[in-house]
Amino acid sequence: MTDARGNARPNGEAPARHTPGTPCWVSLMVHGLDATEEFYGALFGWEFRPGPRRLGCCVRALLDGREVAGIGVLPPDRHRPAAWTPYFPSDDVDLSAAAVRSCGGTIGVGPLDSADAGRLAIGSDPCGAVFGIVRASAPPTTAATGTPGTPVWNELTTYEAAGTAKFYRSVLGYEEGSPAAAGPDRVTLHLDGRPVAGVRGVGNALPRDRGPHWTTYFAVTDADEAADRVRDLGGRVLEPARDGDRGRVATVADPEGARFALLRSPR
Repeated sequence: MTDARGNARPNGEAPARHTPGTPCWVSLMVHGLDATEEFYGALFGWEFRPGPRRLGCCVRALLDGREVAGIGVLPPDRHRPAAWTPYFPSDDVDLSAAAVRSCGGTIGVGPLDSADAGRLAIGSDPCGAVFGIVRASAPPTTAATGTPGTPVWNELTTYEAAGTAKFYRSVLGYEEGSPAAAGPDRVTLHLDGRPVAGVRGVGNALPRDRGPHWTTYFAVTDADEAADRVRDLGGRVLEPARDGDRGRVATVADPEGARFALLRSPR
């Protein structure tokens, strides 16, 4: 069985330019770094190099020499579950952080200056979903979006979509999306007419041990095969591959329980 990357390469394609509000970076906090590197290296073909330690980010994941994600280690006394966190760019992180607070969210880290990432903050929306904000002019130079093994979409699962989407529109300047176009209690957030993230309301079906959360979707050449590979590597398949509005997608978890999705976009 091949890995999820197949033989695709970016062919020298330049990384996408990040507009304020468009998710530009993802990070993962785990308890065991070595095992995590082994899992994602085998699944996506990632390589790793040391990264900034100020926020506990110990390594940067690379694909064909370009950065894909940051991976850090949780302190031994922190028992929170491993999870992926998306970062949204902003022209003024301090102003965006103030907007988070004024709109009912919280800021848990920052705003502060990071040598590698510029100015950033980490917070949560009023329902508790965690996300980051980073200065728009200083996101990392990332691998070409759409290359297998790169993040291509982020979706928020929460109690109710429309109300939660208003928070992100107020904080990050998203445009009104059409709930009907995305499905029942689903909203697609737009920026300059482009879809940039999704919000899905599930009401009481949200697991109590999970709470509202963002899910990062990674591109793969074959969602079914990649999901099997996750299982072979010690992870779990939470939702088998199925056809959706964005392509064929499977929801999985790594060996520490961090959830993410595998997306095979239509050709």
